[in-house]
Amino acid sequence: MELRLELIVLPVSDVDRAKDFYQAAGFHLDMDHTSDPSYRVVHMTPPGSPCSILFGTGVTTAQPGTVRGLHLVVTDIEKTCRRLAERGVKTGGVFHDTSDIFHRSTEDSRRAGPDPQRRRYRSYATFSDPDGNEWVLQEASAESP
Repeated sequence: MELRLELIVLPVSDVDRAKDFYQAAGFHLDMDHTSDPSYRVVHMTPPGSPCSILFGTGVTTAQPGTVRGLHLVVTDIEKTCRRLAERGVKTGGVFHDTSDIFHRSTEDSRRAGPDPQRRRYRSYATFSDPDGNEWVLQEASAESP
């Protein structure tokens, strides 16, 4: 059996604003389709990702801004944060979690800066779209053990 995650639906309040934000963040616009005023689908893909996002009008009943913890894996977290900032996307700053391999949902064990040993999957940064849907950047460089 094969199960591939290929699409995540994001609840947004303003489709054009979300589309502009994700294009600024470097996501590729795959499709923007409207069949009538009550139904619009915008399909976008993060650079290098096999999984895409979809948002629009009439595509979900979820409240805008309720998605949390979507992870984008990057090879250099500091460079990625700089590039996003150049594109107008503000990140919350690089951090690492001192408690274990994955960050906790609270900030109790978070420390500023990347993991001192630059171990895979241990350095993070966050950003949110205009509605508050939260993304987590997670570093997994080829050089780290």
